[in-house]
Amino acid sequence: MTEHLESIWSSLREEADEASNNERLLVAYLQETILGQRSFEAALSYTLASKLKDEILPSITLRDLFLEILESEERLREVIRVDLHAVRERDPAAAGYLSPFLFFKGFSALSAYRFANHLWYDNRRPLALYLQSLISRTFGVDIHPAATVGSGILIDHATGVVIGETAVVGDNVSLLHNVTLGGTGKDRGDRHPKVGNGVLIAAGAKVLGNIRIGEGAKIGAGSVVLRDVKPHSTVVGVPAKVVGACHESAPALGMNQQIDQDEVVGFDPGI
Repeated sequence: MTEHLESIWSSLREEADEASNNERLLVAYLQETILGQRSFEAALSYTLASKLKDEILPSITLRDLFLEILESEERLREVIRVDLHAVRERDPAAAGYLSPFLFFKGFSALSAYRFANHLWYDNRRPLALYLQSLISRTFGVDIHPAATVGSGILIDHATGVVIGETAVVGDNVSLLHNVTLGGTGKDRGDRHPKVGNGVLIAAGAKVLGNIRIGEGAKIGAGSVVLRDVKPHSTVVGVPAKVVGACHESAPALGMNQQIDQDEVVGFDPGI
């Protein structure tokens, strides 16, 4: 694990300590969630469990489940830190690590999905689906536990995001609220989108069917994408059409949802 990922826990504690000094009403909360925890993994497990608990799976049960998974999966521990770092780097609303860790439901939903995904492939599928239902009810984000989601993912605002069972999302992808990676028809099998690395999918976009979104592509807000999108291209509209090239190698990192003039090639605004 790289040095900056290893330092996230100490940064979180420093930010929590500063916040507790500035806001007395949150002292107990910050003590419970971060300052009183022994590790990043313990803090994450406690925080997510306290949000997702219900009468079937109480907080202590979920906490122990999450912590057991984290302690056995080094790769998962790293991926969640990479996700948190991605939020801090790409979301201007995140002044540091503390606010996304505690308050941003995109990060919380994505982290909880990763536990459900582990359970799914550990042949504990009923529990994985139950956890999916808790995530959907709590955060308004519905990610099937069988979906494949890479690292360095930002789900900004997150409300209404849906990712289907056979969807594949590459690394360093950014999704805005109300994005759907969905299927078409009722046939079973491979029916959901495959999204390449560095892709930006702007607010409200719907990507439907077993189609490929090439690396470094940008999908404009409100678009409905029904066909493959070539790498490093920009598509907008209903149905979405190519309007030009995306000159950023990874538009997900820049988070620019505008369609800049130098991207447009023969763009008809009436499309």
